[in-house]
Amino acid sequence: MTAIDSLRIQRKNQPRAARRLRIKPGLWLAWAVIALALVAALFPHLFAHYDPYCGVAGTQLTPPDGRHWLGTDQLGRDVFSRIIYGTRWSLSAAVAAVAVGLVVGAATGMLAAFSRLSVENLVMRLVDVLLSIPALLLSLSIIILLGMGTFHAALAVGCASVANFARLARAEVLRIRRQDYIEAAFGSGGRFPAVFLRHVLPNALPTLLAFSALQFGQAILALSTLSFLGFGSPPPVPEWGLMIAEGRNYLATAWWLSVFPGGVVIAVVLAANRISHYLSGDTL
Repeated sequence: MTAIDSLRIQRKNQPRAARRLRIKPGLWLAWAVIALALVAALFPHLFAHYDPYCGVAGTQLTPPDGRHWLGTDQLGRDVFSRIIYGTRWSLSAAVAAVAVGLVVGAATGMLAAFSRLSVENLVMRLVDVLLSIPALLLSLSIIILLGMGTFHAALAVGCASVANFARLARAEVLRIRRQDYIEAAFGSGGRFPAVFLRHVLPNALPTLLAFSALQFGQAILALSTLSFLGFGSPPPVPEWGLMIAEGRNYLATAWWLSVFPGGVVIAVVLAANRISHYLSGDTL
């Protein structure tokens, strides 16, 4: 098959791919949720009109109404405003956690794939040890060593995901190294840095980015769990997990304190998972 024939087939399949994309309302909804969350994180004042840190006397535990759409908490703070301003804390921490896992894990996996067999076995056995430890337990151990806080929680969650990124990066590099064009590149006199940057890394990056989207949702869930347990952001930071924890004592009388932040966490995590499946080539 010539290059012209291949191009004709791609052009012929483009309308079909576009039709498949148009009939995926769940995918468009997922993108809309993530886009709305990003806009809220960057410009929270466009949505929230109340101070997320200061309450109003006499408005404690007000149910949802026309003035306070999602009600108020035990200190009279607007729940909707706290959720909006908490988007910046939750998303930024999740992005930092994914960045740590992606950079460190991908570097570790690619180093193992291009190293000698003895070095590769040593690195991968260390990765297996990390995989054998539950992610939450590993995150808690790192936080206990470093101290509590948003940055330390993000670093702990990122370190817990390094092993997953390392195994995926190693598998992708080993698959790409067996391709004919890689052998041709080395056979034509190409040096390792040039071949790696021009051929190996661009072909491995899409899979790693798709997995990063999945880990983004998992990072939000893990950070919310740590905050719920009291190991994340300290009060009065409007972090989603902390808001759920603060409202658990009022579930019988003020259910909205935990239900609405929990619903936001679920929506963002499901949206990130759906986008990850699309980026990885899922056609469901």
